[in-house]
Amino acid sequence: MKYYSRIILFILLLTLSAAAQETHQSGPEYYWGQWRGPLGTGVAPHANPPIEWSEAKNIRWKIALPGKGHSTPLAWGDRVYITTAIPYGEELPPKHSEASGAHDNLPVTHQYEFAVLAISRSSGKTIWQRTVHKALPHEYGHYTGSLASNSPVTDGEHLFAFFGSNGLYCLDMNGELLWQADLGQMQSKHGHGEASSPALYGNTLLINWDHEGQSFIVALEKNTGKERWKVLRDEVTSWTTPIIFEYDGKTQAIVSGTTRIRSYDLTDGSVIWECGGLSANIVASPVMADGMVFAGSSYEKRAMLAIHLDGARGDITGTDRVAWTRIHGTPYVPSPLLYGGYLYFLRHYQNILSRVDIKTGKDVGGPFRLNAIRNVYGSPVGAANRIYITDLDGTTLVFSHDPNPQVLALNRLEDSFSASAALAGNELYLRGAEFLYCISEK
Repeated sequence: MKYYSRIILFILLLTLSAAAQETHQSGPEYYWGQWRGPLGTGVAPHANPPIEWSEAKNIRWKIALPGKGHSTPLAWGDRVYITTAIPYGEELPPKHSEASGAHDNLPVTHQYEFAVLAISRSSGKTIWQRTVHKALPHEYGHYTGSLASNSPVTDGEHLFAFFGSNGLYCLDMNGELLWQADLGQMQSKHGHGEASSPALYGNTLLINWDHEGQSFIVALEKNTGKERWKVLRDEVTSWTTPIIFEYDGKTQAIVSGTTRIRSYDLTDGSVIWECGGLSANIVASPVMADGMVFAGSSYEKRAMLAIHLDGARGDITGTDRVAWTRIHGTPYVPSPLLYGGYLYFLRHYQNILSRVDIKTGKDVGGPFRLNAIRNVYGSPVGAANRIYITDLDGTTLVFSHDPNPQVLALNRLEDSFSASAALAGNELYLRGAEFLYCISEK
């Protein structure tokens, strides 16, 4: 009898241990709840996605998507969340942007439904689809862009979908609208469109609104949408997303800009430090690790800054708080990937990859020409000691995150990809122009 009691106790302990492990593995660090992942660096520390795939291998499911969007999918709990803009109604006479440089833009030819979808991670079936807004946009944007390029963000209770000039919407995880906000009409440079994503920290949602009118950054209370503070910015159009973190007892929000990269105190919006040196047309988002912030840009000139946070106060341009700078090979559209002690970034949006030591800014075994891929609009991601880079034509290069990186696989899909990948568990989610893929060995 004692023998069987021990067995039952042993089984019970195993069950509790498994449950505890399962509970532990359901925290935010195991999901992809914002556009650059749980750390804001492009790395999923607990993910282990496949190395190889094709249209016929390691595809758990592939579903056609309504409309078009370049926003990154979110993977949270047992669902994937995406935003999209769906044309509807009769085709209208083309409405062209009046901005200079508009020859690169697509005309507005339809009204659009701005929608949020929840999709089952296991089956790919749509659980719910919610239209939050219908409108005739004042402009479409660049031909490489979309009307749903701003990525959503979630804390597991609220889902924040941002469509720029077409509104900010807070939903619960079942798709019920909790609140909404209209921040105005953005006047993007050359009419090229909008893409900055919200940043969430604690109870604060942060929106960067850099455009050709009066730019600003605004902090909202996440539960109600009530404005906490709003600070005007001496900036022109950018497409960059803020990053937020706590350092030395103070929560800082970092936003790259043409005039300055700035750190704002999240409690009141006051500027903690600022630094000049980047270029115009800021697209890539900054990253932070080990008490340093890294920001790059590449338009009209190449620039990258590495900033020591210790003692950074006021205008630190040209001071010793700038650890190193770089004027070649810097990123334009894809944001840097910060993995361990290395910073990975592509030259402009081309197939030249640099890997630098974050402390010194020195190249470590590079730059590397990635002959198998071409134009890259999605940002690199990392997991399980591997780097994943997907180009516009559907080719993903997988290579090792090692002192001497080795190519592990070259994978091709039949779609076009501008959205950055999302990683969670054993899965990699790739959102194409037509399809959403769940790539998994199981």
